[in-house]
Amino acid sequence: MTDDNSESMQAKKAAKHHHGGSGVLGSIYFMAFIGAAVYYIMQATTFWGGVLGFLKAIVWPAMLTFKLFEFLHL
Repeated sequence: MTDDNSESMQAKKAAKHHHGGSGVLGSIYFMAFIGAAVYYIMQATTFWGGVLGFLKAIVWPAMLTFKLFEFLHL
């Protein structure tokens, strides 16, 4: 019975280490999102242009990756 408990404790400890460094990358992405949102919204001349700018700010990493792959012919 104690072997089951020690195995479950080891599994819980191992699971905690899988989320170690994601905070830094998340904060970098968030800062880039804020910068892109400010840029796109400042360029907008109408309300719906601002909404479109906000949506562009959400998906700009995907567009950047697509253009990079297109440039590299991958």
